[in-house]
Amino acid sequence: MHIHILGICGTFMGGLAALAREAGHKVTGCDAGVYPPMSDQLRALGIDLIEGFGADQLALKPDMFVVGNVVSRARLPDGTAKFPLMEAILEAGLPYTSGPQWLAEHVLQGRHVLAVAGTHGKTTTTSMLAWILDSAGQQPGFLIGGVPLNFGLSARLGAPRRPAPGNAALGEAPLFVIEADEYDTAFFDKRSKFVHYRPRTAVLNNLEFDHADIFDDLPAIERQFHHLVRTVPPSGRVVVNGLEESLVRVLHMGCWSEVSSFGEAVSDFAADGGPHAFDVLHRGQKVARVEWGLTGVHNQLNALAAIAAAHHLGVGPQQAAQALGAFQNVKRRMELRGTVRGIAVYDDFAHHPTAIRTTLDGLRRSIGGSDARILAVFEPRSNTMKLGAMKAQLPWSLEPADMAFCHTAGLDWDAAQALAPLGVGPGQRAQTAADIDTLVQQVTAAARPGDHIVCMSNGGFGGVHAKLLQALQNK
Repeated sequence: MHIHILGICGTFMGGLAALAREAGHKVTGCDAGVYPPMSDQLRALGIDLIEGFGADQLALKPDMFVVGNVVSRARLPDGTAKFPLMEAILEAGLPYTSGPQWLAEHVLQGRHVLAVAGTHGKTTTTSMLAWILDSAGQQPGFLIGGVPLNFGLSARLGAPRRPAPGNAALGEAPLFVIEADEYDTAFFDKRSKFVHYRPRTAVLNNLEFDHADIFDDLPAIERQFHHLVRTVPPSGRVVVNGLEESLVRVLHMGCWSEVSSFGEAVSDFAADGGPHAFDVLHRGQKVARVEWGLTGVHNQLNALAAIAAAHHLGVGPQQAAQALGAFQNVKRRMELRGTVRGIAVYDDFAHHPTAIRTTLDGLRRSIGGSDARILAVFEPRSNTMKLGAMKAQLPWSLEPADMAFCHTAGLDWDAAQALAPLGVGPGQRAQTAADIDTLVQQVTAAARPGDHIVCMSNGGFGGVHAKLLQALQNK
């Protein structure tokens, strides 16, 4: 089959392209501003990439057009279509489908799917779970919205059969671990992506309001999570964070599968000890110990979720904890980009206020009572943050940092006003900048030896990490 992917450079669609190529399909694709690192990865796989969404791509005559959710029926100010290729596909009556639906029909069918959902921690928890199963000899396939350092790639098909069935009742279906996103599927399918995956093991890690561009409120997202729960079979298992009231409400809407809880002291799986080294308790009894290089309570909860999900496949907590001891995290999750003059610069994907807070809390805990300062450098880049739906939470999210620097380009709201409780301006706790160069100058002027600079964005952030390292070197 020849598939042509519209919006191929996104993390999900790029991973889908890699899976399709590995499965033997011919894959081509297009995107606006074909960009690395995904463009480099795809070209290395022999996948031809086309810049833009021109209607002339109909000449490729693929068997199926796979449409990413970046594509819409939007019009430009002059009235022309923003995505002329999509208009041409519709006009010609050619076959098209969404990425999640193609994946469900051509990759996930016949597999035991483990889907990891949640507002935060999806990529990290999915990576942990895939690594645990791989360490147990299960050779799972996976599709992850990031690059786990243990694997060095974001997607693979995995073994065609389970090499080591841990639970005979579950059969020998090959395993596939997938990051289950609640964002909508495509312009023609407004259901959450994860509804397509039909998991046997579903992880509900946490649930907060997000994606203000498509969801009106938290109950609207809870309803989508319940749609996911509805797809889990009776012999399946829902692994749920018992600390989240929103998830309790989701299960109260109905659940027809086994439930395994984690997080609370009375959960099936709980932790005793700090996030960097803790005992794993199963129904109150110590069954394993995790000692690793990660920090933060959020990562401790991510670990419990992964351990509980692996338990459904017959992988014991002791074996899972041992695997986590060798877990190297994911690129762009507190990734140290360099140290100059005693100043460390990190790259992190945090973009939701809660994720910003937990990232900074984790770093604060790891540096302990030292005099080291934390400088938080961030850009409100997600659709939710651009809309200003969570601007009131920013002072709280940045509280663990000694100083905060906000990139304000593209915002329709006043970031300085939102950060006013911290004090804004030269010499104050917070500063704002409309361009990257000014931001780099502000941070460089404030930084001193021993500082930890954390750059947080769900985008490339204008290469701020390399620019900061160079500016600090020249200081």
